[in-house]
Amino acid sequence: MSYRNKTYVCFDGDEDIRYYRMMTAWKANDNLPFDFHDAHDLNTARDSSQEESIKRQLRVRFENSKTFIVLIGQKTKSLRKFVKWEMEVAVKLGLPIIGVNLDGSRGQTALCPAAIFNTLSVYIPFNLKIIQHAMNHWPSEHATKSKAGESGAFYYKDSVFQQLGI
Repeated sequence: MSYRNKTYVCFDGDEDIRYYRMMTAWKANDNLPFDFHDAHDLNTARDSSQEESIKRQLRVRFENSKTFIVLIGQKTKSLRKFVKWEMEVAVKLGLPIIGVNLDGSRGQTALCPAAIFNTLSVYIPFNLKIIQHAMNHWPSEHATKSKAGESGAFYYKDSVFQQLGI
């Protein structure tokens, strides 16, 4: 069993990759209080033309992940191949899911993909401070809520945003 300390980030590679790149830029900037162990740093598919080869490499990333972030953009819910599969695997593995709304919403919206719609997840806007807060706190909150049999969408109260200066 591998040590799970990574954050798996799922996103629409055609439309929303700039948001993922922004997260990696925040991480690389020593002047910003943002850090995560990116599961995408683990490996790359040797034969990116073969679906099973890609999924095999993605499974390795899942094995090392403790948190699953899905960047929710305008087209995320309509994606049927890898993004949907990644969300289904995260749910099956019971990973704490953080839905990051690229439209700035603070809760679950109509853009939420069906694969995670009724799962135990927290929803936040795309913002450095709240993403870091969720990565730091949601895994333990998820474990507590899961153990208590809770499910569905959660969100942070306005007071959390105020404490973070957002």
